[in-house]
Amino acid sequence: MNCEQKIQTLEKANRILQKKLDRAAIDRLQLEETNRKKESLLKKVINELQESQTQLQQRTLELEQTLINLQTMQDKMSVLGGLVADVAHEINNPVCFIMGNITPAIEYIHGLLYLIGLYQQCYPDPFKEITNQIKVMDLEYVSEDLPKLIMSMKEGTDRISNLSSSLRTFARADTESKLPFNIHEGINSTLFILKHRLKANQNRPEIQVIKKFGDIPIIDCFPGQLNQVFMNIVANAIDALEESNSDLSFAEIQTRNNQIIIQTSLDYHNNYVLIRIKDNALGISEEMKAKIFEHSFTTKPVGKGTGLGLSIAHQIIVQKHGGTLEVESALGEGSEFAIAIPIY
Repeated sequence: MNCEQKIQTLEKANRILQKKLDRAAIDRLQLEETNRKKESLLKKVINELQESQTQLQQRTLELEQTLINLQTMQDKMSVLGGLVADVAHEINNPVCFIMGNITPAIEYIHGLLYLIGLYQQCYPDPFKEITNQIKVMDLEYVSEDLPKLIMSMKEGTDRISNLSSSLRTFARADTESKLPFNIHEGINSTLFILKHRLKANQNRPEIQVIKKFGDIPIIDCFPGQLNQVFMNIVANAIDALEESNSDLSFAEIQTRNNQIIIQTSLDYHNNYVLIRIKDNALGISEEMKAKIFEHSFTTKPVGKGTGLGLSIAHQIIVQKHGGTLEVESALGEGSEFAIAIPIY
């Protein structure tokens, strides 16, 4: 091979090498660009993770504070429940004393009025002083009104006695272990306490409560907490009915016939006691139904509700009693809360 051929071979090798160098430079630039993008993406991911971690820490602190508040609320409710039970017991003592004396008092009054009547028959012409006193005190009216007055007092003491009994049933202090409890007594005590919200007022007729109680056994449960569930659900049903009545006249509301239906039954197959509480209000949407048991979720306006009631109710039924709490609802057709509590 002569010198010229060698030069051509070298030039060719040089061109190939130069192309390889150019390609390597391009690859290096592409690699640097790829690395730059990866580094930018990695920084973004790290920033997002740090932000998520900060939000998670903040959320954890909020949840811890909420748990502390719930524990504090539970402790207060426990103390309040004991206090209510004690007060109800103290009220019941003098009321029982009054009730025990009203019956003989009625008998004495009827006897005295009968005796006065005999005197009037046997001595139709009494002395002038007696005649004047009869006119002053209006004996005829007193004879007619006094038994009614005593019966009204008896009715009042009966109501106080029922309220005292309902408060004691509702505020039963729960222990570490479950206690035998009559579900129907718990529901009745709840309804009696909420009676002032159910009765008619100037804006609407009475909310009708229909009880369809089945033959269910006494179950072992935490009575105070279970009563709290009944209270939350029935109170929410009343709220829903009152909201559905807004902008309606008394006559229109009367046509709607506001109702709360409470039904109990026994599921023999699964060994559950079932409690269904249904209203005929406006119902709730599918979106709200999916969130209704979430912590702090509420359909009420600001300042009208905390959203804790149904969340706590769900926790009591599911976690404390091993049961289920579900809601069935459709817009315009009302809502039904279904509680299932296992019988052990």
